[in-house]
Amino acid sequence: MVKRADLKGDRFYKSAKELGYRSRSAFKLLQINTKFGLIRAGDVVLDLGAAPGGWTQVAYGLVGDNGQVLSVDLQPMENIAGIEILKSDITKEQETLTAIKTVLKLKGRAFVDVVISDLSPQLSGARDYDQFRSSVLSTSALNIASALLKNNGNFAAKIFQGAYYNEFYKCVKAKFRYTRAHSPAASRKGSAEIYVIGKGFTVRKRKDDF
Repeated sequence: MVKRADLKGDRFYKSAKELGYRSRSAFKLLQINTKFGLIRAGDVVLDLGAAPGGWTQVAYGLVGDNGQVLSVDLQPMENIAGIEILKSDITKEQETLTAIKTVLKLKGRAFVDVVISDLSPQLSGARDYDQFRSSVLSTSALNIASALLKNNGNFAAKIFQGAYYNEFYKCVKAKFRYTRAHSPAASRKGSAEIYVIGKGFTVRKRKDDF
């Protein structure tokens, strides 16, 4: 947990306030997208763990008028014009998938172009436990992405570095043609977070139940 006093000198926090972003983490996605080109105009983007909405705001700006953004979080999230928001626990994967598929079908879509996740567990202060909880969230994000991404789609998810990181990275690498780990400049110094990027999803045999 970052103390509010520590944010006063944070240039990304100040810039987020000035530009109307709901969180400083918006700059992480902007920096990731500049480097890797995950999101393009016209894309359909699924934002998992979206609250308070900083990544959703960035994604919405990147996809433009012809794109769509669907945001999912267990926590309440203030509406953003043009954004569909679902309240769901992504660790309940089948329940979340059913809800997402229902919305996509209503919009005439079967799959999405990009899945992004900036999910973080509530920090307990116990490093090993927090790393485990982070891996659970990241793995659920990857599982949902695997069910919903179109062929050649893109993925980005946060995970805490530690005992579970290597296995998660291997799982992403097995599903995408291009995989990299990246720490954007907006990540705080000393943070254990890292983002695993997957580009070029390779569709395995999966049940199409739309």
